[in-house]
Amino acid sequence: MDNALTVGPQLVDRIDDALPQTQCGRCGYAGCRPYAEAVAAGEAINRCPPGGDAVVASLAAITGRALLPLDTTLGQPGPLLNARIDEAWCIGCTLCITACPVDAIVGGPKRMHTVVAALCTGCELCLPPCPVDCIVMAPAGRAWSASDADAARGRHLLRNTRMGHAAGTHGGESAPGNTATGDQTLLMVMTAQDRQAAVAAAVARARDRHEAVANDPGASS
Repeated sequence: MDNALTVGPQLVDRIDDALPQTQCGRCGYAGCRPYAEAVAAGEAINRCPPGGDAVVASLAAITGRALLPLDTTLGQPGPLLNARIDEAWCIGCTLCITACPVDAIVGGPKRMHTVVAALCTGCELCLPPCPVDCIVMAPAGRAWSASDADAARGRHLLRNTRMGHAAGTHGGESAPGNTATGDQTLLMVMTAQDRQAAVAAAVARARDRHEAVANDPGASS
């Protein structure tokens, strides 16, 4: 086999192309490209919950490694979800906009935000930063496609170029060509258990608040 393909950028590109480009950080890296670089360098091929077994199989074929079961400690595969913002609760803090790795949330300071459903990757990175827990995840009602992945990667790269901050990867090393805000990078590289706990806590708080309002409409005022 051509050694340049084995260890060089061509291999990284092939691995990156096989990833779903949700930029969710569940793998422990600050986006799909850093994880692709890590896999090319020897990282496990089974750390992508959004891609599920299909992506693991693709990475095994690309790298020539043994097929592994998906590491479900990092998250469970499932249907595509979209973030949805409860406009009645949104305070316009822009923290979700800052956290979104693919520019799928629009709005301005002290103005209501909204998620562009067609652009949302379901990464859940917007959930923990929301101070009023006004974001919930709901079924997207469609599958994530190869064209979705290509578009999300392009938006992620453009966003990183615009933000102009160095992004950390697993272990704190920088990843050339991949940048993010400090908050986004922290959410991406926190341990899987901590990240899942943060998301679960945000979802629970949002559910409790909505239930409280449903039982006592005056509580929303």
